[in-house]
Amino acid sequence: MAAAVWALVVVAAALAAGGRGAAGATAAAEAANAVLRAHQLPGGLLPQWITAFRHDAATGRFEAELGAPCIARFEVDLRYNATVAGVISSRQIASISGVAAKDLFMWFRVQDIRIDDSSAGVIIFNVGVVKKHFPRAVFDAPPPCTPDPLIRTTPQVHMPATCPSNPRSFFFPSVSANPSRFLEICE
Repeated sequence: MAAAVWALVVVAAALAAGGRGAAGATAAAEAANAVLRAHQLPGGLLPQWITAFRHDAATGRFEAELGAPCIARFEVDLRYNATVAGVISSRQIASISGVAAKDLFMWFRVQDIRIDDSSAGVIIFNVGVVKKHFPRAVFDAPPPCTPDPLIRTTPQVHMPATCPSNPRSFFFPSVSANPSRFLEICE
């Protein structure tokens, strides 16, 4: 209960400060950082430019919205979807969705993050097939996050500016719910 009240106080103070903190982080990012630290986790597990953050102190469920999918570079590359969600508890985030870690040129979905022993200074990322150990200090500060050009959040349809009199039309059946999804190729 005290942690929930403390998190609300931090959010209110951040909003009163104009939405951005000293380091340029959004009020939502500052709130996320405060909730992480209140659960003995480093504040840098989520990126800096969070646009919205919701946390239910009773269940531990949280959701962080970013402006766009992005990649943060630590000792490992982490890819964040536009929405990251999970269940936070003391020294652990479980049931994570929206985070992937790169290893050996492949992306693996992060299933949970935890700290087994606070004094060891190690944070563990579980990606299912393997558990990766990193120094906790690497994640102390929220990282800058570079937009990921490989993840698109909206369908992209390329339409030529002008088309001669005989365009060929192709219909994409995978989007049959929207019959206006034709691609015209000019000959």
